[in-house]
Amino acid sequence: MRTDQTDTTDNGAQQIDPAPAAPASPSRRRFLEAGTALGGGLLIGLYLPAAAQDKSRTEKPAEAAVGNKATAVSDQAPGLAHNAFIRIDRTGVVTLIMHKVEMGQGTFTSMPMLLAEELEVDLSAVRLEQAPADNNLYSDPILGGQVTGGSTSVRGAWEPLRQAGAKARVLLISAAAKQWQVEPVTCVARNGVVTHAPSGRTLGYGALVDAAAAMPMPRDVMLKPAAAFTLIGKPLKRLDSPDKVNGRAQFGIDVRLPNMLIATVAASPVAGGTLKSVDEARAMAVRGVRKVLRLDGAVAVVGEHMWAARQGLQALAPTWTDGAQAETSTAAIAGDMASAASSKTGVIARNDGNAALAIAGAAILHEAVYEMPFLAHATMEPMNCTVDLRADACDLWVGTQVPTLAQGIAAKLTGLPIEKIAVHNFYIGGGFGRRLEVDYVMQAVQFAKQIKGPVKFIWSREEDIQHDMYRPYYYDRIAAALDERGMPSAWSHKITGSSVMARFAPAALKNGVDPDAVEGARDVAYDIANVKVEYLRHEPPIPTAFWRGVGATHNIFVVESFIDELAASAKFDPVAYRTALLDKSPRMRTVLQLAAQKAGWGRPLKPIAGRRVGRGVSAQFAFGSYMAQVAEVSVGAEGDVRVHRVVCAVDCGQVVNPDTVVAQIESGVNFGLTAALWNEITLERGRVQQNNFNDYRMMRINEAPQIEVHIVSSSDKPGGIGEPGTSAAAPALTNAIFAATGQRIRKLPVAAQLKAKTASA
Repeated sequence: MRTDQTDTTDNGAQQIDPAPAAPASPSRRRFLEAGTALGGGLLIGLYLPAAAQDKSRTEKPAEAAVGNKATAVSDQAPGLAHNAFIRIDRTGVVTLIMHKVEMGQGTFTSMPMLLAEELEVDLSAVRLEQAPADNNLYSDPILGGQVTGGSTSVRGAWEPLRQAGAKARVLLISAAAKQWQVEPVTCVARNGVVTHAPSGRTLGYGALVDAAAAMPMPRDVMLKPAAAFTLIGKPLKRLDSPDKVNGRAQFGIDVRLPNMLIATVAASPVAGGTLKSVDEARAMAVRGVRKVLRLDGAVAVVGEHMWAARQGLQALAPTWTDGAQAETSTAAIAGDMASAASSKTGVIARNDGNAALAIAGAAILHEAVYEMPFLAHATMEPMNCTVDLRADACDLWVGTQVPTLAQGIAAKLTGLPIEKIAVHNFYIGGGFGRRLEVDYVMQAVQFAKQIKGPVKFIWSREEDIQHDMYRPYYYDRIAAALDERGMPSAWSHKITGSSVMARFAPAALKNGVDPDAVEGARDVAYDIANVKVEYLRHEPPIPTAFWRGVGATHNIFVVESFIDELAASAKFDPVAYRTALLDKSPRMRTVLQLAAQKAGWGRPLKPIAGRRVGRGVSAQFAFGSYMAQVAEVSVGAEGDVRVHRVVCAVDCGQVVNPDTVVAQIESGVNFGLTAALWNEITLERGRVQQNNFNDYRMMRINEAPQIEVHIVSSSDKPGGIGEPGTSAAAPALTNAIFAATGQRIRKLPVAAQLKAKTASA
């Protein structure tokens, strides 16, 4: 495995390769060692197709193998890699080694549901273990590495986990039938027990595992039809909730180790700045402070407890040399992007027909410019990492979406072999893409090289917001040629912004197009004859990263706001206008019409004294799912906005746990509305101006709208659901504000724009 996964750019961002060169096929001996370490019983080795394979291969059922301490296992099939293990012990307990992390999205329930459905065990019989860092064993079939993100967890595991469960069930039935000397077709498995129907004889799975482990794995099995599901599609309670309620759940920030010290850190307030001076004597005089650690661009104070570390850092009073970015400002960045968007040509992401010619000869031309700000993640659990670095090994205790990247950067920084770096992963108190990055792990390991023993490094809330890896700033120019009815005959969309994928996964760029940056724009569902989408890469001097659906959260806002503008220009109802353009996308049309119906579209809203009211709509295809939202808002005389209700219709294919789908959409809507209403990261003199929830505010409980979620029944393969609710929220909100006030919002956040518009009115 490569250890040189991360380099540092001038602006402090990491050059990350989350999908290193394909690992060598694990040998038969290596697989047997994995089985031996488990101490017997039935071991299912699950294979998932690699992301690099073509679509026809990735949709094939996964292969599986079985073994125990004495069972030979065939080498893997070409192009496939061992990905996860499922154990059934002699008591009948099933253990699923989780290659995904749980950060509130429900994977610790949906993944075992897939397995339990086909294995025919009760969900309560499945135990979970967090997988260690290992790209050889636990790579995601869609993302190509051991990564949790992109709303891919259920999509990637949908067939492989069910195949593994079905093959294990068939194998256990065969073992029972052989023992009873009957035909397997006369036996049935239910609730972890195999029954011979004619005689009524039964054997639990635990009593069969040793015999099953000595038998060949069946090659082809039939998966259940949806009509036979007993778990999938049911609103089951989440398995992680009890421990989160009673306090037993452990997050990275909760780690407690013998003799562990705690450190808090401060980095240069300007990207690329360096440490100038500290008052170490004053810091060391604080009771409980043990040591001061320095890096070129950061400092840490180590204490016996957090209070000592915090007080010591305050006493340390670090000063900084700002460096090359000392005069950077948001206004300058936006100005550079506007100039580039006007004068430079981007790379072509989509080019149907001849949009330029159609627009040049248009009788009616509608144009607009949209801007979206830098955004922080502001996760509830700030960045933290506990490191115990020794001469011959290194242990990391951390919550991360990319354990192998954390492992790789630690190996590079310490010079230790990759197998000597152990990553102990935990529940994550908010990811949203922030913990796809390893900057905080890199910093912690660099500090740990200066001290012996385990140290927990914790960023303060201020440090977390002011040194985030930010959602990119975007500047979009969009135009449409309209026919005599006001319908678009041509569409041109130029996206200007940084490329997260160019840093994170360079191989994903094709002909210079960042697929994430154009998601939601390149695949716009509306039936328009001439469409041109181009992407102009423009890198700011601060690091940018994924943010709960980077490209879609930006492009859906632009596309759905602009289509609303076209409807208003043509004096069409916004829902009717969209519907007329969706003949070739029946699933999109269905969710649009369902959301409109459930929201009472066309019926007047109840008036609110002193406030203007309005409804707005958005529709999208993103992350493999179709969604429409209708927002109901009111706007006060001073431009203050209140969102009262959001109605959402979603077609995400086959639903595994509808309760999780609803929860994810609710959280996504609130997350998206919060950002659209209030959030932005701004810079002056190279410094981030926001520092805590007082000026990077969150939606309060009393501000949260009533949210209704309506799920379209579907037997299609599952789509993603963690991010679509966020990307659909902003345009539904701003279109509702237009309906209420006639004010078109083309730049976020809303609060700042409405305040400016109200002041100038």
